[in-house]
Amino acid sequence: MAGRGSRLRPHTLTIPKPLVPVGGKPIVHRLVADIARLCEEPIEQIAFVVGEFGAEVEKELLAVAESLGAKGSIHYQLEALGTAHAVMCASEVLDGPVVVAFADTLFKADFKISAEDQGILWVKQIEDPSAFGVVKLNEQGQIIDFVEKPQTFVSDLAMIGIYYFKDGARLRKELQYLLDHEIVKGGEYQLPDALRRLTEDGLTFKPGTVEEWLDCGNKEVTVATNQRVLEHDAAAGRLAQHELDLNDSIIIEPCYIGPNVKITRSIVGPHVSLGEGAQLLDVNISNSIVGNQTKLSKINLTGAMIGAHASYNGRSKDLSLGDYSSIDE
Repeated sequence: MAGRGSRLRPHTLTIPKPLVPVGGKPIVHRLVADIARLCEEPIEQIAFVVGEFGAEVEKELLAVAESLGAKGSIHYQLEALGTAHAVMCASEVLDGPVVVAFADTLFKADFKISAEDQGILWVKQIEDPSAFGVVKLNEQGQIIDFVEKPQTFVSDLAMIGIYYFKDGARLRKELQYLLDHEIVKGGEYQLPDALRRLTEDGLTFKPGTVEEWLDCGNKEVTVATNQRVLEHDAAAGRLAQHELDLNDSIIIEPCYIGPNVKITRSIVGPHVSLGEGAQLLDVNISNSIVGNQTKLSKINLTGAMIGAHASYNGRSKDLSLGDYSSIDE
């Protein structure tokens, strides 16, 4: 999770993308919890590969690991040298069963890791595979090749960025081989190159399919992901309920309403997430994300993403407003 998240600016100017909240909870919190549900055994350690995010962010990440009964550790990738290099930044924890995940995506899957599995790559069937890395299967349904952004059709099974390895030390050995022999593409060390070497060495990868793949790459898809997350949480009975100050207002579910929220003469929902301490006055808002301690008044909003400690008083808009910003029209 060391990337800068430039496609999600201005929201990633103040916090890293994996800590952007959807459905009231940061992306990485949800991803780690989803992975934990896939594992038959307890998770012993969660290693976070980060950039220069600062002590407060690192403290929050360690708390995520602790909440799942695991030891947390922080590792640094200070130069963008590719996905294989990022995983090797946490090389000391690549031992025994390992799950590798890139923390800018969420998923919904009914799939469990078993003791017999040597390796699993989670994939999603998509209409246009040319913008993704895809896997090629043999007649037995095993993965035999990995192709990055194919321009001619190879497969429509896109890798979503979540991988399981029964033997983490074996993965570490192949990643080290890439670094030692400077095997790069586009100036970066790529994880699929290590996966291909493992396959050629006899390791059997099977595809783990996901029912839904939720992207958080830019403002539009993050708002759409927030909608689906709220629907899933509501169906599973996981939407947190907090006390709020509600005056002459209506809430249309599903919504996440954080603690100490004040809503006056407003209509909220469906598919709205309001962060802690948000205040709304004469607002009609749907399908939107609003950060902590943000104040909105006299507006109609849909499809909006507004950061923390912001304020907006003005006309109806499809809005993307970063943390600590203020607009008065």
